[in-house]
Order: sequence, then structure tokens, then C-alpha cells
Amino acid sequence: VQLQASGGGLVQAGGSLRLSCAASGLTFSSYAMGWFRQAPGKERDAVAAISWKGSSTYYADSVKGRCTISRDNAKNTVYLQMDSLKPEDTAVYYCAARWLDIRTRAYEYDYWGQGTQVTVSS
Repeated sequence: VQLQASGGGLVQAGGSLRLSCAASGLTFSSYAMGWFRQAPGKERDAVAAISWKGSSTYYADSVKGRCTISRDNAKNTVYLQMDSLKPEDTAVYYCAARWLDIRTRAYEYDYWGQGTQVTVSS
């Protein structure tokens, strides 16, 4: 199983980024997908998650109204659109996969991508 995250970068506060995560080696449409982030010295926390059908989503309170998670099962890809970015959004962002249902704890996910750095300057 491989999860390849991309789309990170350096952006000014108030800007936008769209992260992508391309999956291979698994039946993508059977897996819930999550985006997590980890800042230096902090735990890896869930940002957003989407169920295998895309019918259910989860957002952390810190990103509600600013981020949108979506998936394209035909392309085996999950996306995270991030708008109105803030300096506190700076972190390495990881995508992860688990069987079927949404969960919000990192240990509940089976497969992880390599991470993509998001840096928001003030």
C-alpha cells in the first residue's frame, strides 16, 4: 500500500492550498481516509476525515469552515482544500487510510503517507 501526499508549500496567511493524496495497493473505495497534521513537538492530530462512500465527514474544530475534504474513488485520490490559512496551520500534513469507517485517532489508521509540509507565514 502506498499513499502519496502532495500539494504542500509556503503560503501567506489568508491564502489557500489544496492537498492531494494518491493511493495504490488497496481497494480505495473500501477505505475511509483521513488527513492529520503534526507540528514540531506536538502530537499528530486529525484535521479531517471522509468515509469510504464520501457520505460522512469529520472536521477538527480548528479547521471547520476553512477546510473541505473530498475524494474521487475513480482516481483513488483524496483531497483537502484549505482556505483562509493561518500561521497555526503550519505543520506536516499526512494522509491515512483505514477500513470503512471514519475515526479520529492516529492509532486507528492502518496506512500512512509520507507527509507534505505546509508553512503559513504571517
